[in-house]
Amino acid sequence: MKAIIAWSTGKDSAWALHRVRSQYEIVGALTTITDAFRRVSMHGVREEIWQAQLASAGLAPIPVRIPYPCPNEAYEAAMEAALAPQIAAGVTHVIFGDLFLRDIRAYREERLRPLGLTPVFPLWDEPTDQLAREMMAGGLTARLTCVDLKKLPRDFAGRAFDAALIRDLPEGIDPCGENGEFHTCVTGGPMFAKALAVESGIVTERDGFCFADLSLRAGNGGTK
Repeated sequence: MKAIIAWSTGKDSAWALHRVRSQYEIVGALTTITDAFRRVSMHGVREEIWQAQLASAGLAPIPVRIPYPCPNEAYEAAMEAALAPQIAAGVTHVIFGDLFLRDIRAYREERLRPLGLTPVFPLWDEPTDQLAREMMAGGLTARLTCVDLKKLPRDFAGRAFDAALIRDLPEGIDPCGENGEFHTCVTGGPMFAKALAVESGIVTERDGFCFADLSLRAGNGGTK
């Protein structure tokens, strides 16, 4: 079965890829890019890191370019335009890293049904504390690139996704950040041929979120 993966640059989509790669021919990674910033939407990850991730994972990039701000109608039109050539090429499934938000799952199913695409949720409804530990034990490495300041302090931005982070999360914060508390950028793991060498940059605030910039180190495909 030929599939593409909804690739956010974060840990959940990366782990979903790891889980299902033996079951599907995954030919590309569908990623929403905010054109005004040239970064992956919500996660704030630079395009060059996104491209390096996909090169290491052996996936073709399928960018969904959207404006900022982006009304839902524009997002849906851009998504359908990006999916059309994939459907024509024989893609039948889309892999998602969603964990438990039922409204998000229902939205994806509703949007893909008329296109004849089947959504797949390999991590669905797993206890997120156990899933987080599985990722770490499996060799996944990641940094927090975006935190919701209504839910977490600014100093969580840029931290490693590791056991210390899980211990430090305030009560009520999901260990995988599935309620939008934080978003990550994966730098290594079993889904990659080689890990990415990155370095931390500035931390900025915008629209109630705090973003920690990452860049590729020189000699790792970066521009420095």
